[in-house]
Amino acid sequence: MKFVTRDYDGNVEILTMNRPERRNALGEDILRDLVDSVARAASDKDVNVILLAGNGPGFSAGADLKDFSAGDIEGTFNLNGRLGAFVRSLTLIRKPVVCAVDGFALGGGLMLAASCDVVVTAPATRWHLPEVSLGWLPGFGLNTLAARVGPFVARSLSWSPTAIDGMEAHRLGLADILSHPNETARQVALHYAKGLAAMPPHAVLTTKQFFSTPIAAGAEVMDDLANRYFAQDILHETARANMQRFLPKKGSGV
Repeated sequence: MKFVTRDYDGNVEILTMNRPERRNALGEDILRDLVDSVARAASDKDVNVILLAGNGPGFSAGADLKDFSAGDIEGTFNLNGRLGAFVRSLTLIRKPVVCAVDGFALGGGLMLAASCDVVVTAPATRWHLPEVSLGWLPGFGLNTLAARVGPFVARSLSWSPTAIDGMEAHRLGLADILSHPNETARQVALHYAKGLAAMPPHAVLTTKQFFSTPIAAGAEVMDDLANRYFAQDILHETARANMQRFLPKKGSGV
């Protein structure tokens, strides 16, 4: 089964995370398909822009805590590291990545969206980083988040007990474009992506490369530090208790 579907509209390749029953949670399986699909799109000479979206009720509920909870500390640390490496790669590939966020973007899903070049949100979309309330620091993406909204706002979002909506995400700079209430973020994002795909690709590329330098600077080091703090945090009793909540129930087969 493919957990990321691929469609085309002209020179735009649309990659849709397709695991709605798990709210497009970012685990081993969907990460594998995302890495493969983005690499294929990035190397396709007929694709000028990549559009990333989610199928189902929302964009992504974040890291798949069933995968995280089932592993040992080292395995969890490594999975976090691979998620962070993929998210960072979006800034560095040679084509712009436009992201359509409908429904919700939570935890690692928020970090994935924020790491795209252009983020389109619907007004009612729910944005939240719940990790600190569960007992741990987000293990990747904080450097890019701070590049978008500034370090003070990034910190506020990281430990906020409540979500914000798409209008507030747009006001803060977490999202670049706010769709109208009668349009989905995906509709607006596709329209934007098609306009961007019609521009001279070489000039779009050099523009992305120029601005990628300050965005990506230090991100790998900061992600490694955040992941080490994350691995330290999940040893605490509160974090372990919350992790256990996401383990498959005995006999459930899930």
